This record gives sequence, structure tokens and C-alpha cells, in this order.
Amino acid sequence: MATFTGATESLSMGALSVVIMGPDEEQRKAMAKALAGPQATVARELSGYPDVDEVADLVKGDYDVAIVHLDPDPEPALDVIESLCSGSNSMTVMVHSARQDPQLLLRCMRAGAREFLAEPLFASVIGEALVRASVRRDEVRRRKTAVGKLLVFTGAKGGVGVTTVASNFAVALAQYAKVALMDLDLELGDAALTLGVSAKFTTLDALQNAARLDSDFLAGLLTKHASGLAVLGAPDTIPLVQSTKDGIGRMLRVAREDFAYVVVDAGSPSIDLHEALFEMASTVYLVAQVSVADLRNANRFITRYFSGANRDKLEIILNRYVARNVEIDDLAITKALTVPAKWKIPNDYAAARRAQNSGVAVASEKNHPIARSFAQMAQAACGEIASPEKKKMFGLF
Repeated sequence: MATFTGATESLSMGALSVVIMGPDEEQRKAMAKALAGPQATVARELSGYPDVDEVADLVKGDYDVAIVHLDPDPEPALDVIESLCSGSNSMTVMVHSARQDPQLLLRCMRAGAREFLAEPLFASVIGEALVRASVRRDEVRRRKTAVGKLLVFTGAKGGVGVTTVASNFAVALAQYAKVALMDLDLELGDAALTLGVSAKFTTLDALQNAARLDSDFLAGLLTKHASGLAVLGAPDTIPLVQSTKDGIGRMLRVAREDFAYVVVDAGSPSIDLHEALFEMASTVYLVAQVSVADLRNANRFITRYFSGANRDKLEIILNRYVARNVEIDDLAITKALTVPAKWKIPNDYAAARRAQNSGVAVASEKNHPIARSFAQMAQAACGEIASPEKKKMFGLF
């Protein structure tokens, strides 16, 4: 366990709050001396490496920079670096060492460290690193002031068209704001394929690098659609590992710092992931079709997840809707769901299949009835006023 010492005085305006740690007291003193000046204040000093509880305290403390001494034993230091970077998206982690080992440098960067300070320590080099950390801190603070909305799409059962609805809705919404679409169906997701997007990176790349995931890293994984929509699709092969609640939560938090809206194709996650997604979501869109099986499953879904305070988040979409369904009318649908459906996507299976096979979003066909439905949903989501449809003019002939 590390021993804490440190400053209790208030930090100067704009100065970085720094934690330094390592078992070598002389090195800690040298680092503190190099940090002396208006750029930074040493807020904590640890005579070793923190354990799990201490790392959590550091993350909660909202420090701007952590500087970790790698010598003499890099292994525990690397564990601390990874824990700090996993726990905080805003803290800049730096390392310093007398070792000039490229493999060690690579491992530090993979763990999430942003600066490698070679010994002997020079004030000019440390000063430049602090400038970069200060710029990053200000950018993180700016992003935190405007967190984007999370819009989650899920289905009452398989085959109801969740991916088609989520993808086309995201394309429509991208006309009004900065939007990202993320496919969380790691096993069989095809949101990117539906939009004709060929991507080098996928959701799996983000989740496997959750410890170092930040705005810059995520931006490098996203692929731009012709509509301006940023897409992170599912992998082409079924992964051997399962996604975790923490990894998905971190990925979505980072995305919401950069995008006004993050649209999620939820796929078929576990109960724990469902609950985590719904808790974070601004709106949950439950997609169903008008059939006995769909309505029964939708009822079970609503009862399980939206019987309490979360009900205000829920909006039900009836996909492939046929207005004159004599077998199940609107009154029966509302009774089965316990809440009225808010959106009805008209049935045009041929057009939807054609768009899916060609990789061209139906939402881009402005005059198509399905496209108009997605446009109305997008306008409602972002508070735009829907433009009134032109009335038909009737003549004498």
C-alpha cells in the first residue's frame, strides 16, 4: 500500500493538479522539483504504488495528471497505469524511467499512458508535456459540459427490423446534428452492411481497447457515411469474448462527449447489459410488429424493464405496419402493450429489402412513405418542428 503525503493548499487558477508516485524517494523529489512553477501543483505524493481502493480514490479526486515512476520494477507500475486509465477518461497518465526500452514504452502506451519521460529529467521536456496535458484537460472539460443523448433501439423479438429502423433513423437524424451509430450486436450485427459502409475497425476494437479509449482513439475507429453519420459496426466474425458492461459504458460515455446523439443498435444483450443501457439512455425505442407473438413479447419486455420510472423513456415503434389490420386493431395493440405505440413505420417490404441489399438507406429517399416516417422520428428526437405536408389539390377533372 502506498503512503500519501501532499499539498492541501488550494490550486492556483489554471494549474494542473498532479499526483506523483513511485518507491524511490529521491526520484519523487526530483520530479517535484522539475514540476515547480505555475503550470502544475503537486497535490499528492505516493511512496509506492496504490492498491485498488487507492486508485479508486485517485480517480474520484479528479486529479489532472498522474506521474508514475517505472523503476525499479515496471510490472506493478504498469498495473497501476492500466487501472488509472481504465478508471478515468480525463486524467493524463505520464511515466518516467531511466530505461530506454522500446518494448517497455510500447507496453506503457498500450496501458494508456500518454507521455514517456526519459531520465534524466529536464524541466523543458516536462514543461512541454504539461502543456499538452493542460490542453487535453481543457478539452475534456469542454466536452463534459455538453453530453450527447443516448438513443437505444431494441426489439421485442428477432427479425422485427431493429437494425433497419435504427440505421435509417440515424441517417435521418444526421441531417440535423452530429450523430454516431454503434452496433452492439457483436455476434450477428449488420448495421454497417445495411448502410453500405465498409469499415476497417469495429465495435470489438473499441471494447478490446477500453482502457485507452478516449475521443481521439474512438474517432480513429469510426467510418463516415455519405449522410455525415459516423458508424461503428459489428465485427465480421463472431468474437470469442463477450462484451462487458464496463467496456460498453466507457465506449458510450466517450462517444457522447463528441456527438450530440449516439444511436445504439442494442442487438440481443444480456439482462445486465439491457439494464445498463436503459439506465444510461435518454430514449429507448422498442421495435415490434403487429402479431400475437410480437405483442406478447413486447408486453413482457415492458413489464420487466419499464414498469416504473423508466417508462417515460420508452417509445414503441410498430414496424411494417398495415393500417387496415382487421385481425388486430389499434385498440387491441394498445391493450396488449399497456401503452400506445408512438411510431408506425408503413409496410413496404420490397423497398426495405431493396435498400438493404443495395446498401442505400430508405431514409435518403425523401418522398418515400417510410422515409417520411423516419424524418418525423428524427425531428421529434432533436426538437425540430416537422414541416407540414402539402395538401393535395383537387381540380374539376
